[in-house]
Amino acid sequence: MYASTIEWGYTMSFRYKVNIMDKLKEKGYSSTRLRREKILGESYMSQIRRGDMISWAALDSVCNLLECQPGDLIEHVRYTGEDKTEKSQNFKE
Repeated sequence: MYASTIEWGYTMSFRYKVNIMDKLKEKGYSSTRLRREKILGESYMSQIRRGDMISWAALDSVCNLLECQPGDLIEHVRYTGEDKTEKSQNFKE
């Protein structure tokens, strides 16, 4: 999950709606292939696996590979700090 604090006291968070690595694999893009063909670097794949947000350029690459829109992959969730389990979710079940 990627979070950034904004000035009026709450944190904005984004999380993956789907398991991106599974979706890439379904399209024939294994992590080995992504690395070997220099489509997506190991650091980006690690970020995705951890649920951390990737750069806009990497997100663009993933959207092109999966033929989808960013909104198909990520969603905004308002995180207030009250629910500790909410922040630990990498993607929706």
